[in-house]
Amino acid sequence: MTDVFKIVNWFRVTSNAEMRTLQADELTQMKVMKLLYYVQGTYLAVHQQKAFANDIIAWRFGPVVREVHDEYLGQRGIVGDLAKDPTAIEDYEAISAYSDLGQILAAVWDTLGDKSATELMKMTHAEEPWLVTPRNGVIDPEVLRTYFLAEVVVQ
Repeated sequence: MTDVFKIVNWFRVTSNAEMRTLQADELTQMKVMKLLYYVQGTYLAVHQQKAFANDIIAWRFGPVVREVHDEYLGQRGIVGDLAKDPTAIEDYEAISAYSDLGQILAAVWDTLGDKSATELMKMTHAEEPWLVTPRNGVIDPEVLRTYFLAEVVVQ
């Protein structure tokens, strides 16, 4: 398993690159939470294990990793100045596009990276793992795996 903050840094660096080349919006805390949900579900479906150890909680506005929420509490945009955060670049490079995790992160970003946090929230609210989990409860990784196994084409 990978530290969840390394995955967040991968998304931060990717978002930064798109902000500079495509005039895209900065990655927000709310959006990265939903992307983490999709990463975990896809990784569980494809590899039968978690991408990161942290629980995903079904909060009012969708899936949340509490530790990531706490780290970025009060911040909307989370990319920041990566020149002052060399760890982010190192984490991005450590999760190679050729690794199993890197392939899943790239696929999730390619599929969902252009969606807003609100669009992703609405998507998660319509999906079984969020629907069957009591508010503020932990989304069961087995429910996540089973749902994504039916939704993700495993090759």
